[in-house]
Amino acid sequence: MTSDLTDAPAAARPARSAAQDAAPTLREAFRQPKSVWAIAFAATVSFMGIGLVDPILPAISSQLDASPSEAMLLFTSYLFITAIAMFFTSWFASKAGVKRTLLVGLLLVVVFAALAAGAGSVEEIIGLRAGWGLGNALFISTALAAIVGATTGPSAGAIILYETALGIGMALGPLLGGLLGNVSWRAPFAGTAVLMAVGFLAIVVLLQREARPAHVSPLASLRALAHPALRTLALTAIFYNFAFFTLLAYSPFPLEAAAAAHGREFGALGIGGVFFGWGVGLAITSVFVAPLLTRRLGLIPTLLATLGLLTALMVAMSLVRSSMTGLIVLIVIGGLLLGIMNTALTETVMEATDLPRGVASSAYSGVRFLGGAVAPAVAGPLAATTTDGAPYLLAAGTLVLSMLMLILGRRHLTAVGSHHQLTEVEEAEAITAGDEV
Repeated sequence: MTSDLTDAPAAARPARSAAQDAAPTLREAFRQPKSVWAIAFAATVSFMGIGLVDPILPAISSQLDASPSEAMLLFTSYLFITAIAMFFTSWFASKAGVKRTLLVGLLLVVVFAALAAGAGSVEEIIGLRAGWGLGNALFISTALAAIVGATTGPSAGAIILYETALGIGMALGPLLGGLLGNVSWRAPFAGTAVLMAVGFLAIVVLLQREARPAHVSPLASLRALAHPALRTLALTAIFYNFAFFTLLAYSPFPLEAAAAAHGREFGALGIGGVFFGWGVGLAITSVFVAPLLTRRLGLIPTLLATLGLLTALMVAMSLVRSSMTGLIVLIVIGGLLLGIMNTALTETVMEATDLPRGVASSAYSGVRFLGGAVAPAVAGPLAATTTDGAPYLLAAGTLVLSMLMLILGRRHLTAVGSHHQLTEVEEAEAITAGDEV
């Protein structure tokens, strides 16, 4: 919602002709080779995996005799390994090639998701989710480059299909998690393994091996953090992502508690329905609203305004935490705001430096996912020792820090807004990198 799709080096992306830049009709966009559809299917399932676990966290907590704090570590292990992997996925793809990187990533997800379905303790699932995060990082980091390279028509058409896959995956992940989780908490893990295995076989059969991308140094992304503009945006993102994953990983617990206080059993299906609305909102604003706002208001004003609204939202969530209706409404509104923020922030990263986009985005994503990894580990113990509204207040504080980082480092962001409008490929990279959570 980590990973990021810009890890493929610029040299690996095919040159674009004037015909490729022409906006395709919807019919043209969906008239793609089978190899493109195979990658799009696998990408949809991969994005579904982001929100799949959310609805079953309370069930895992109760059935495996784990505290909410322990259950939320499923996000921490996943995101921590994703963060570390993000620094090196561009190097791996340059050594192994795009197709092989896709297949290694998919295979890891299949294996670790299947093992998680049979786990006997929350500690086992936490460890297995780490392997899942590594696989997802490898797959997502190269999927956009692969889908653009596999198309035989206008690349903009393939990108529309890819963005469609992204939106469907982000929205359906929590819903599928809720539906399968209503049967058993194990079912969403098993379902993901099966779907990813189908995607693996489809790519083996349908995707031709491409030329190996240009070499990338294994330390390129780490060295990129020395750039002041990239460092400013990475610090902005790490505090923002803390709030993002506080909302995503912690909210199922106060939501279920609020429902129980009203004499209702919310369960995995109810939580999945709420976060389906969250995912739909996030997908709509990231793909359609964020580009419009950034063109009209500018990237930095859009970022600051959205961060301010998110801060107010987190304070409001801390105040209405005992209201089931209030939490549902605010979670869905949060999805709308997070979609804008994700895309605008990643687009700013792409414009702020003269570094290769893949290297800059890998470095930025690696840092920001660390913020996401810390949030679930902090939210649970904080709620247990204080009040269940405290994690939201802490998230509001980190959003203020995020705004502060952006304001203090604004002098390093003079290049933002001075570049020409992004191409379809660059826009899609911003949307996808922003949404890979």
